[in-house]
Amino acid sequence: MKAQEIIRSIETEEIEKVKKDLKQQRPQIYVGDTVKVGVRIIEGGKERVQPYEGTVISIQNGGINKTITVRRVFQGVGVERVFLLYSPRIASIKVIRRGKVRRAKLYYLRNRVGKATRVRQRFDRSL
Repeated sequence: MKAQEIIRSIETEEIEKVKKDLKQQRPQIYVGDTVKVGVRIIEGGKERVQPYEGTVISIQNGGINKTITVRRVFQGVGVERVFLLYSPRIASIKVIRRGKVRRAKLYYLRNRVGKATRVRQRFDRSL
């Protein structure tokens, strides 16, 4: 039990360090939200930020290793990407709209096509 407390305290210290390094705070993200993630990409010697927009279908772990899985349909093919929230590769995260869902994981969206993949909008949480 004592080892878990030590690990938790180290993780909170690391998260505080990362939050200080970040220029802006990360928004509160929930499953079902539509987010736009700015990903830093290095091509040759240049660095640019590429936006990736989609629906959050799962949130994994906690602490410093917290990840979100974002799904979008691109040219008729479903593409999912897993982002480490406190990674230096992530430039920004912006919540476009809040989703109203009744599940913690939205893996059932993988089997749906077209308008069936829509998630109802939630208005009681602020962006």
